[in-house]
Amino acid sequence: MRSIVKGSVGTIVGETTPVAFKFLINKEVGRGAYIKAKGDGREWILAQVEDIKRSNTAYSISQLTDASRNYDSKEMMIAESRVIGVESNGKLRLPTSPARPGDPVFVADEKLIKATLGLSRGDMYIGMLKGYDIRVELDANTLVQKHCSVLAKTGSGKSYTAAVILEELLEKKVALLVIDPHGEYASMREPNKVGDFSRYKVKPRGFDITIYTPGEMAMNPRADRPFRFNSLNLSAREVAKMIPSESSSGQLGLLYEAINALRAETDVYTLEDIIEQVVRSNSKVKWNLVGQLESLMELGLFSGTATPCDELLRPGRASIIDMTGILPELQAMIVAHLLTDIFEARKRRLISPGMVVVEEAHNYIPERGTGSAASTNILRTIAAEGRKFGLGLMIISQRPARVDKNVISQCNTQIIMRVTNPNDLKALSKGLEGMTSELEDEIKRLPAGVAMLVSNEIERPVTVNIRPRRSRHGGVSTEIISKERAKAATPAGAPEKRSRPRAQQAPGREGPGQSKKSRSSGGLLKKVFGRA
Repeated sequence: MRSIVKGSVGTIVGETTPVAFKFLINKEVGRGAYIKAKGDGREWILAQVEDIKRSNTAYSISQLTDASRNYDSKEMMIAESRVIGVESNGKLRLPTSPARPGDPVFVADEKLIKATLGLSRGDMYIGMLKGYDIRVELDANTLVQKHCSVLAKTGSGKSYTAAVILEELLEKKVALLVIDPHGEYASMREPNKVGDFSRYKVKPRGFDITIYTPGEMAMNPRADRPFRFNSLNLSAREVAKMIPSESSSGQLGLLYEAINALRAETDVYTLEDIIEQVVRSNSKVKWNLVGQLESLMELGLFSGTATPCDELLRPGRASIIDMTGILPELQAMIVAHLLTDIFEARKRRLISPGMVVVEEAHNYIPERGTGSAASTNILRTIAAEGRKFGLGLMIISQRPARVDKNVISQCNTQIIMRVTNPNDLKALSKGLEGMTSELEDEIKRLPAGVAMLVSNEIERPVTVNIRPRRSRHGGVSTEIISKERAKAATPAGAPEKRSRPRAQQAPGREGPGQSKKSRSSGGLLKKVFGRA
């Protein structure tokens, strides 16, 4: 074997191929580290350590059972590395011939890692390459035009990471429309106070957001404005989308008859007129339909001035539709109607280009066989055709297995945090190109606040430490047992247990993000909102 070269971390041993090689470690190097070795063309080959094995021939079973053997320790550490490629004129290619056994291996320098992986081609700063002080940047245009998904189990930092992306898009003056079931993104208007800002070179700040509620303003103290639909001259198809899908064919037929009768009598009619027309019918099924239509009336969605589509998508601003207090089936209907209006307006170039962000996406675009939602078809349409019309889509979910696979596969940028459920891992394998068993194992081991990034703009999946948010994190888990209660429950004379302070802004903590005030607010009608 050749002598150890100064500065090297090991020497290539055994058989090599253009895509993999092993090396004997002579200096400390960890799993996941980027290393380099010379190729036949004498260019640098970039590779990544995938596994490390330690062996000692003196402690094999055959050695230990033979008393005459010499037990002098001869320990070796072998690293198995996967070749990423060779950077050539800004493009990545695999070497035409394998690295040579006996050649030295070195720690890859920052310039080679960035150039080979393509980490500096973008303008959206989302974090640092795990184990390195190398910024990971995505291209904002590509992310919006070709869609994005953020997938992770609860508590891994999913909503935190999504907000980091939204902050970057807002700084690039992208218009955002956020479907927010739990009011987690309302805190984006406030600057963050917790995080390693100096290391990541991030300055806290709040952002320009407007919070809309589809219900009554009294139901949601966070809301800035009510969200309303146009109630004039609704077509039967529009109304049908807003009532439960289990409505019978007789009820839907009655709805069409009522609206056709109104159109024959007048040029202008409202939802209230439709209800009155249904009441006049002699049909036996009319009262169920009347109840459904009255629920829409009582929700307030069709009262007052309609919210214009161009108000919801404005460059550099985020419009948040806060669904707090709205029943799940009504949420899907609202999203279906809203996004249909947005997509049609965008096709006619009546509103700014932008991005639709859907939190808890499994509730709005469920996988076939796991449920149904009124919003599924329009979200599939935006995923398939939105790029042509300047309307991007970001989906966020803690249950990848329950999200429509066709929509996931349309997302060219995938941000995956810790996932352990076997069904969810299987879903990721189906939705992502190049998913291997090694990547699956890595996804299962990701700590909170660390993401695997898969993008056409980056040459291979990379692991990223997500940067601190600029704005305050609103998805903090609600404290169940407070310090005061725990203290009161401690028997007299018993030693007090010291508890850690709750990390209010940590990326790995998520929850409903509802204030005490909003949780205690009562509903207008139980049949619309359920119990408060």
